[in-house]
Amino acid sequence: MFKPLSVSELNTQIHSLLETTFSNIIVEGEISNLTYHNSGHIYFSIKDDKSTLSAVMFRGNANRLKFRLEVGQKIIITGSISVYVPRGNYQILCTKVEPSGVGELALAYEQLKTKLQIKGYFDQAIKKPLPEFPKNIFIVTSNTGAAIEDMKKILTHRFPLAKMILIPTIVQGENAKFDIASNIKYADAIAQEQEASLIIVGRGGGSIEDLWGFNEEIVADAIFEAKTPIISAVGHESDFVISDFVADL
Repeated sequence: MFKPLSVSELNTQIHSLLETTFSNIIVEGEISNLTYHNSGHIYFSIKDDKSTLSAVMFRGNANRLKFRLEVGQKIIITGSISVYVPRGNYQILCTKVEPSGVGELALAYEQLKTKLQIKGYFDQAIKKPLPEFPKNIFIVTSNTGAAIEDMKKILTHRFPLAKMILIPTIVQGENAKFDIASNIKYADAIAQEQEASLIIVGRGGGSIEDLWGFNEEIVADAIFEAKTPIISAVGHESDFVISDFVADL
């Protein structure tokens, strides 16, 4: 006769089997029971019309999300199954979450645009008038590449007497948003001590990923809170970023 397993032994075997078998899985479903915890972790369930599965995305991975999870969203999860042996429960540990049917960046863009519009960031009534003949023009952009040279040529032709102050800025990559926002605040602080000042924030063209720093909320906040008039000059004419809507021109 076989010796019966203890509950702990059975759960341990289930733990080993499930975590080995389902170590790298992709699951599609709808979000329910969503909680953004103070720790930075995100707890939720993913479901279809017949089943529900608990899920968690820990802070490190959650911080990399470009869009905000919402109840009812259909998403695609990449992750692994984790079993909590003391209770015999299992959940999926999410390493990546993408919206189903629409790109992550496209969704993040629309979410932030809607949020800022509701907050009044785009209202024409609060746009600051630009000085007719600016004496000091602060340029927040990269100090390399064609964009800065193009800006200098245009500004020199239009405002030949203006003083141009370049503030070298990281305009691409994960840290771009912090540098752009910080340098906008820096330029604004200096500009307040100068007469007839103007700030230009920009960069050359590129993909949506290349321009993404100008679609970040921290940059929108810096532009909105600035006391100096700001022009957003990002990408080509066909490119529209969040900074374009918040800036004064």
